[in-house]
Amino acid sequence: QVQLVESGGGLVQPGGSLRLSCTASRSISNFYLMGWYRQAPGKQRELVAFISSGGSTNYADFVKGRFTISSDNAENAVYLGMNSLKPEDTAVYYCAVRPTLRGVVYWGQGTQVTVSS
Repeated sequence: QVQLVESGGGLVQPGGSLRLSCTASRSISNFYLMGWYRQAPGKQRELVAFISSGGSTNYADFVKGRFTISSDNAENAVYLGMNSLKPEDTAVYYCAVRPTLRGVVYWGQGTQVTVSS
């Protein structure tokens, strides 16, 4: 089992930046996939970005060039850097990890990101 603790959400003006953190309760060095999802009011949860154990990354089209996913094995953490934020980025952001190829996915509790003037 893996517990995930998220932080870094908050209120930011359009064009601003935030950095989300997700810290796991155990080593993530061998985790198959780690990623971030978001869910806005009235919408289904959608994938934002993910990173593999080998360090390769993938981003949803709507965040390419603005968001950066990264990880730090020493800190058991996954991060999401968010730049040039737009009001439509407003959502609850969730981190998720898949320790093995076909194993269970673990979810964080979610952290609110609000982009507004």
